[in-house]
Amino acid sequence: MKIAAGQFKAQCLKLMDEVQKRRHTIVITKRGKPVAKLMPADAEPPVSLFGSLKGRAQIIGDIVASTGVAWDAEK
Repeated sequence: MKIAAGQFKAQCLKLMDEVQKRRHTIVITKRGKPVAKLMPADAEPPVSLFGSLKGRAQIIGDIVASTGVAWDAEK
C-alpha cells in the first residue's frame, strides 16, 4: 500500500493500528517518490549490504604479486 505524506499525517494513528493488526507495510511517498516505510515493529529487518557476501568469496593464488602486465600509469 502506498500513501502520500500529507494523507499519512492526517491518518497516522489509524494507519499504525492497521499495520499492527493486518501485518502489512505502508510506503509513504512525497511527490510520488517513496521516502519511508511503516511496518510492524517485529518484522524482519532489511538485510544490510555490508557483510552480506562474507564467506562467499575465495582467494586463489597470490593477490599481491605482479601480473607482468604493464599499466599505462607505469609507462
